Amino acid sequence: MSHAHPQLRTPPPLPAGGLRVVALGGLGEIGRNMTVLEHDGRLLIVDCGVLFPEEHQPGVDVILPDFTSIRDRLHDIDALVLTHGHEDHIGGVPYLLRERPDIPVVGSRLTLAFVAAKLKEHRIRPVTHQVREGDRSTFGPFDCEFIAVNHSIPDGLAVAIRTGAGLILHTGDFKMDQFPLDRRITDLRAFARLGEEGVNLFLVDSTNADVPGFTTSEAELTPAIETVFRTAPRRVIVSSFASHVHRIQQVLDSAAVHGRKVAFVGRSMVRNMGIARDLGYLTVPPDLVVDMKALEKLPPSQVCLICTGSQGEPLAALSRMANRDHVIRITDGDTVLLASSLIPGNENAVYRVINELTRWGANVVHKGNAKVHVSGHASAGELSYLYNLVRPRNVMPVHGEWRHLNANAAIAVRTGVHPRGVVIAEDGVAVDLLDGKVHIAGKVPAGNVYVDGSTVGGATEAHLRDRRTLAQEGVVTVVAIVDADTGALAEKPDFLARGFVHDERTFDEVVPLIERALAKAAEEGVGGSVQLEQLIARAVGRWADNAYRRSPLIIPIVIDA
Repeated sequence: MSHAHPQLRTPPPLPAGGLRVVALGGLGEIGRNMTVLEHDGRLLIVDCGVLFPEEHQPGVDVILPDFTSIRDRLHDIDALVLTHGHEDHIGGVPYLLRERPDIPVVGSRLTLAFVAAKLKEHRIRPVTHQVREGDRSTFGPFDCEFIAVNHSIPDGLAVAIRTGAGLILHTGDFKMDQFPLDRRITDLRAFARLGEEGVNLFLVDSTNADVPGFTTSEAELTPAIETVFRTAPRRVIVSSFASHVHRIQQVLDSAAVHGRKVAFVGRSMVRNMGIARDLGYLTVPPDLVVDMKALEKLPPSQVCLICTGSQGEPLAALSRMANRDHVIRITDGDTVLLASSLIPGNENAVYRVINELTRWGANVVHKGNAKVHVSGHASAGELSYLYNLVRPRNVMPVHGEWRHLNANAAIAVRTGVHPRGVVIAEDGVAVDLLDGKVHIAGKVPAGNVYVDGSTVGGATEAHLRDRRTLAQEGVVTVVAIVDADTGALAEKPDFLARGFVHDERTFDEVVPLIERALAKAAEEGVGGSVQLEQLIARAVGRWADNAYRRSPLIIPIVIDA
């Protein structure tokens, strides 16, 4: 198995007839999936998503893939192919189209509808190319065939890309539910047919590769959801991803059977369900969905609310209900149904919300205590099945953290793929397919690009380091008035501290240290205010560390007297 090495250089130009694959996101992380394929001087991009920040990235809204390596080649892009409509696959599209608005965006009907709604907020009108399973379309030297796959959002597609260098098959996100609610199963016949033709490089979803067996069918959730609706004494409040059309369909069906009216809460939920309903992916029984005003007049036992926030996101409806910061007040006897997974990294936030809701008297039903969620991704059993069906020559696991990618690679090898044909790459690593063989050619920049309010890429790792310091250590500002002639303090410095434990006397002992540093500077003829500020910051920093074992952010200000 070839693992990418950290000391890789910039890859050389692609040899004639070869194909290069570079993931700019989605490897070593769950999110911001984006894969760039290069052949014959042209580029094809598969997906362009966002990654949600973790607690050590304060103030960041979302994280984008790094477009640096393709920025001077935007006009070589023949198309952007989207496998499905989840944020971690489409959230970055507006940011890419800002740089070149006429890149053709290719996807299924629902995916393009979700993207168009998102782009409207960014005032971009995309050039779209709608496809469905069974279609074949050519974009430059890339001949793409689209295959139905089952996932936790309707209309997911895998894409087979035929090029002069061989056939590449990208699964997108998928599982093999044999009894999906919309009867649209993963097209194993198409996978087998492509296997017969000969798949030279297979890019496979790794999210559940470390989970043994097969992913439970969505149909098996119906009894648990049904039980909630049958037994809940008062309101039922369901929280789900704003794109999980199948799960919301199950909730609507149960609500209709048990005589409850439904309202959607939260902007993205209202928008997406409106789109899904208009396009016929969501079947809403007549008179079932009403607005909040009408719902408030009904007895609690006839009420169902469907809202966002199943990941504990601070601004989403459910977290705000938990914090008593929403028009909907959770009261004793309400039932809250969390109908979604825990994305790695969000567990603490979710349990915090569950605890608060319980405190207000809600009965919280979640995947930990009831069968109310199944994953959207294939487990190890399904993956081994797929490898045996396709018999690919080379495999590149995608979409997963390191543990997922490794587990997926191991399954490929166990099913008979030659270890040399299995490549575990990380973001930015260039994997070349030449004469049917894969090798790692080098690495392009693929750092984190932070969206912070309305700035994109403005916040750097250094800013986040400062924010973490502010959060954990506090900040001390030192204002020193220095005599321009002698270089000594004209008066006692002022100290302003926030988040640093102190009283009136705390900073008395640091004054002599500042005086000593300034005297030494005067002796050595150092006089610029920038240098003096650095000296003061160092003196105060050493003192804070020695006296308090703390490293606050220190802002020195030197004023000439």
